[in-house]
Amino acid sequence: MSANTLIDELWTQDFYRSVEIFVPELILSATIVLLLLSRIMGCDKKVLPCWTAVGGVLLSFAAVFGQFLYLKTGGNSSTPPVQTLFELTRLSEDGVGTIGTYFSGLLVHDHFATLYRMGLLLFLLLVITLTVLTGIPDDEDGPDFYVLICGSTLGMLLATGVNHLLMLFVAIEMMSLPSYVLVGFLKGRKVSSEAALKYVVYGAGSAGVMLYGISLLSGLLGSGVISELGGRFAFLMQDQAFSLGSSETITLVLGIIMVLVGVAFKLSLVPFHFWAPDAFEGASAEVGGFLSVASKAAAFALLIRFVMGFDGTAPVLQSLSRFIGIGLGVMAVISMTFGNLAAYTQTNMKRLLAYSTIAHAGYMLLAISALLVTLNAPSNSELNATQEAVHCVEGLTYYLAVYLFMNLTAFAVVALVRNQTFSEDLSAYRGLFSGGPTIKVLCVCLAISFFSLVGMPPFGGFTAKLFIFLSAFKAGSVHWIMWALVGLGGLNTAFSLYFYLKVLKTVFMDSPAEGQPAVDAPPLVGWYVLILSLPIVILGASPLQDDLSRIAEFAAESLFR
Repeated sequence: MSANTLIDELWTQDFYRSVEIFVPELILSATIVLLLLSRIMGCDKKVLPCWTAVGGVLLSFAAVFGQFLYLKTGGNSSTPPVQTLFELTRLSEDGVGTIGTYFSGLLVHDHFATLYRMGLLLFLLLVITLTVLTGIPDDEDGPDFYVLICGSTLGMLLATGVNHLLMLFVAIEMMSLPSYVLVGFLKGRKVSSEAALKYVVYGAGSAGVMLYGISLLSGLLGSGVISELGGRFAFLMQDQAFSLGSSETITLVLGIIMVLVGVAFKLSLVPFHFWAPDAFEGASAEVGGFLSVASKAAAFALLIRFVMGFDGTAPVLQSLSRFIGIGLGVMAVISMTFGNLAAYTQTNMKRLLAYSTIAHAGYMLLAISALLVTLNAPSNSELNATQEAVHCVEGLTYYLAVYLFMNLTAFAVVALVRNQTFSEDLSAYRGLFSGGPTIKVLCVCLAISFFSLVGMPPFGGFTAKLFIFLSAFKAGSVHWIMWALVGLGGLNTAFSLYFYLKVLKTVFMDSPAEGQPAVDAPPLVGWYVLILSLPIVILGASPLQDDLSRIAEFAAESLFR
């Protein structure tokens, strides 16, 4: 076969469509290459790498934003700027406008993946902005840092649309490998190096277990396409009932559990959370904020794709999904309970927020549990299974959107206060509210973030938890254990109030240490944190929360078509 023939076969209609959908990832990849070249050629001294990264991420965000609007409007927007964006990015009905798989079925394009890609790129832009304000990294290490953080995000973008077990593994490893280096990026610090080493060891172990699980699933079912796994298992079992006494069922369940180990590691769920407290304490607060939100959003999107691959009408699939759903629900409650109780004794702010992250991963996992239980409601149930399943994904998406702002606000305050007090221990926050005007703004924003993390009205965290608890409560009509899980989730919300209030008491009510000078910060950082915290209030007490809910529902519906 000649080279011309190979090229002709490559440039098919499917390839054109795949490239059109993949444009945001291509732009981000080009940004990474540009950052590397600027370092090699010495151009990073003339154009700061942070601005190169910001420019590339903005272009990538504009591309995926255009794709989402194209899907939402059907390509016929009455707004001239939006129509111009469609034309500039050359979006077409046969390309972005067509829902389905691309790149030979390895990835899937739909409203859900596009919304999550857009959220991840927005979050990356906010994190890069924070690094510019805090000065981490310095100019010397800037290109390396932004290459790593953009590279990790690239893996996260892939994770939102995985449709093959091979891509599932590739996406998780692309997310993880740069993260290991980011955790140890503070050179010369023993705590940072130790945290990175632990993260690498645990990550390598979980990756090996996950890869073995993938081999079991693909070997048993004869396919790696996630959307085909359930149908192939039902065909393999024929009329047999779901039973752990069956060798096929045991192999399948073992494979699923092994794959879930890799996903649970990224989500820092108990008992795969060991890395999180040490990694967050050893890494800079900027990196901690990035890992606490971005990796969770991508991993939850990937988890939804994976578990829905086993959905189906066959009785054996319904029993399997309920089994997985209840198992994930138990893991969710254990994670939120351990995270909240372990945070009680923490004196390092980053470590405290790490345990908070573990707890919130548990709350969000409860939505996946409710999704699987709801989807497999008995045929005589009064529950509209598909509609309630959409609400489960909608609630999770809403939670992640609010979590983005409230967790990044908390980590941003820790990073900015560190720059003034040179400490990340809780003792450095004593009487912090008595500082200058900008510090007062940071303290108020931290309070907004913490009250929202608890789930108190009128903040966005209350609405987000309400969505998830309501979905899980409705799933209780399918299996009673979901009601018990909701009750335990409510108790955990009350437990978490203690350690959040402990920090706020230190900030607002305690007196500063004797001889401690009043601290302040540049006004610009106050504006940044204030802008971050505004959505927390808006998404809890304004009509915009209904808009976000409708967008989340619009994205979730594409999973059930």
